[in-house]
Amino acid sequence: MPDVFEKNKATSAEEAAKIVPRAEFRVFGQGIIDIVKSKMWNGKTILFQARKMPLETYFLSGLTNEANVKVRDGLLDIKVKVGETPEGYEIFQPSGKFQFPVKKADLATIVSHLKVDMKLDKETYTIDEFIEMARKHPDLAPVNVEKMRYGFTVDGIICEYAQVWFNGALIETACAESENYAGMKVVVEGLGISEMPNTSYLKAAKRVIGMAK
Repeated sequence: MPDVFEKNKATSAEEAAKIVPRAEFRVFGQGIIDIVKSKMWNGKTILFQARKMPLETYFLSGLTNEANVKVRDGLLDIKVKVGETPEGYEIFQPSGKFQFPVKKADLATIVSHLKVDMKLDKETYTIDEFIEMARKHPDLAPVNVEKMRYGFTVDGIICEYAQVWFNGALIETACAESENYAGMKVVVEGLGISEMPNTSYLKAAKRVIGMAK
């Protein structure tokens, strides 16, 4: 069965620019998984295989919540917030992928999405070098993120609940995402999470590590 969670997958900036962004409603907290599991069968539900994701590194910027920048298996992925629906669902547009080591010009592009200044005096950089530079930067914080994800759809709307570890601290999350905003609203309400704050991975990670924004 095709993996609906990979719909927005791209391997280059050119491919990423062609992808139609979908909106997401996501919540974080404790006890969320039990709530969702008790209500996820209210509609036509299809389960997908549980996935233990490889370790990721998110790069948090104290100057913006608009750019989701993360690395997995040496590949850096950027998604940029381009808007919100009238319901307040966030829309993040894939904005490119970079394979490490990267050239100075590519790292300058990555850093520009994080809205920070960074001196770049080498022609190429490894991922370990970038992580160390981010760790030393006053406005950046690299965070190790592990995820155990459980995907499903309800009435055709992509959903998941998951356990997430930010630098080893465990928190639960659940989300729904789609281009069908009306359908999303019905499903979010049906899952019992509509009254919780819509919170991106960036904001949740900042809260866990104590990084104010």
